[in-house]
Amino acid sequence: MHLNPSDRSREKMTAPFFGTVQSHQALDQSVKEVIEKAQRYLLSLQNPEGYWIGELIVDVTLTSDVIILMHWLGKVDEVKQEKCAKHILSHQLPGGGWSIYVGGPNELNATVKAYWALKLAGISPEQPMMRKAHATILRLGGIPKCNTYMKLTLALLGQYEWDYLPAIPPEVILLPNWLYFNIYHMSSWSRGMLIPLAIVNHHRPTRFLPEEKQLHELFPYGLEHKQLKLSWDNRFFSWRNFFLAWNGFLTFVNKLPWRPFRARAMKKCEEWMVARTSEGSDGLAAIFPGMMYSLVAMKSIGYSDDHPLFKKVLKEFQDLEVDDVANDDFRVQPCFSPVWDTAITGVSLIESGLAADHPQIQKAAEWLLTKEVKHLRGDWVVQNPHPVASGWAFEFNNVYYPDVDDTLKVLLFLRLARTQDEAVKSDAMERALGWVKSFQCENGGWAAFDKDVYRKWLEHVPFADHNAILDPPCSDISARALELFGKVGISRREPFIQHCIAYLKETQESDGSWYGRWGVNYIYGTWQSLRGLQAIGEDMNQDWILRGRDWLESCQNDDGGWGESCASYDHPELKGQGPSTASQTGWAMMGLIACGDLDRISIKRGIDYICKLQNPDGSWSEDYITGTGFPCVFYLKYDMYRLNWPLLALADYRKALAKQE
Repeated sequence: MHLNPSDRSREKMTAPFFGTVQSHQALDQSVKEVIEKAQRYLLSLQNPEGYWIGELIVDVTLTSDVIILMHWLGKVDEVKQEKCAKHILSHQLPGGGWSIYVGGPNELNATVKAYWALKLAGISPEQPMMRKAHATILRLGGIPKCNTYMKLTLALLGQYEWDYLPAIPPEVILLPNWLYFNIYHMSSWSRGMLIPLAIVNHHRPTRFLPEEKQLHELFPYGLEHKQLKLSWDNRFFSWRNFFLAWNGFLTFVNKLPWRPFRARAMKKCEEWMVARTSEGSDGLAAIFPGMMYSLVAMKSIGYSDDHPLFKKVLKEFQDLEVDDVANDDFRVQPCFSPVWDTAITGVSLIESGLAADHPQIQKAAEWLLTKEVKHLRGDWVVQNPHPVASGWAFEFNNVYYPDVDDTLKVLLFLRLARTQDEAVKSDAMERALGWVKSFQCENGGWAAFDKDVYRKWLEHVPFADHNAILDPPCSDISARALELFGKVGISRREPFIQHCIAYLKETQESDGSWYGRWGVNYIYGTWQSLRGLQAIGEDMNQDWILRGRDWLESCQNDDGGWGESCASYDHPELKGQGPSTASQTGWAMMGLIACGDLDRISIKRGIDYICKLQNPDGSWSEDYITGTGFPCVFYLKYDMYRLNWPLLALADYRKALAKQE
């Protein structure tokens, strides 16, 4: 018999559960003790400057890239290379390949990159683990089935033909901003790769490898040209065929001796890249891919190793490395997350009972105020010419790319914290609140970095196969905006608020859940949607909202917790399924608590699970990835998530319990 979410929820709360459920009074005492330990642990992790930061843990692709880049630059640090190779080997799956998330299947691009990095590091392809990797790669289709960015990396070292890559003409930067297509209709992270790659695509700076380090064995049918060419759509009239036709024309133009706009375009690409890697930015977009490709682009143009800007970007790139001597491991982070981690941790500490003027809270708030971005030339201005710049970026320094989600979370913290100069704080909050409001998109939602960057046809551009060329509005950021607006006293009757509520209604799945763009996955989207709706004052007893609550309950595991695998992005039928984690249980609990009715068994079991899962030192452990970079492509484990989200869930529970009494 098919059960709807509400039926499944009731079944979960009755038949399968035979344990004893503690009373609220007994739970409250446990929660109080758990909160105190968690607070002490978090306070002990604060940096002396006032911020919190956890490591961002990812798959082996970045560590593989470090080896590949060293060989392209012609400067191989043998000690570092050995450490990288050891890390890569430690994550090989029994089947021979590498995954992009814990518990995931062999992934072709990650496996090709890891195999190649190991081969570059001197490991023989005849070794058993390399033979297994080789077999896995061929089974998955080999190099011809890799995505464009993998093939471009291969081309840099002579392992793929440049002529069979999509054209990335530098002239794209000359397209006026009013044109239906220009670089600002792509996501910020795509621009951060596209512009340096346009420079690279022009120069084609190939370094050639000795025979023993090449990858001919990863082409299943040899090096025939047919398998390397971009494949056309079966339908004659389609966006893919349209762009492939343009790609053919651009490839032809690239070979002409006379290209009247090329010199001007190259100069503008360089200026664009230099501006975004100079003062105020820790590398291009302050993230690994943009930083790596900008290093390649600079060398392609002719920057020497001693050029101040090249040295700056190389140092910032190397700063992402984690040489974990204690655990004999070497790995690489995609970026740093101090603003995001500080804001969430600050909210969790104050909501759980720490004083708003506690010295460490004050220090965190004042550190965040120094990180306000007031740079009026940020990329966001093109799509959103708001006259006042004010927001926060994710990283330490990234003035061109403040983002909506970080700004929302910082404001949620600042409204709670007390600083030494409240007037300064109030001014910053007023500026940033207006800035955030200005980013509402046409459909009522909010996106991450830009406004109205969601033209679906761009997904068919040949170099857009990384599944991240757009920055569309999403339920999680939109609902966090509602949470902020509600908590600062904005009425739900305001037209722009009603527009956002309508957006959440439209994006709700038929089973009651919401898709989560920046966290894994439907648990994340559903929790934040329910929390935002409650904060803005929406009636939480409406049927469409209760369907969200019931869906969350239907996903509760037998141990009382919640978990969801990254696999749900590729296979939505797996939504809400996975081993329980501290962070996802915290999210689910906050979603259920937002709907009221604390006497529900699901809430009591969830709170009990969080309490029992806590380690003696006040931390929680978490092995699985619950953060999302680019769905289906790149995931990351925020190491602070296992600490601050469960604490915030317990704080919500105690506050709701106090109101109920």
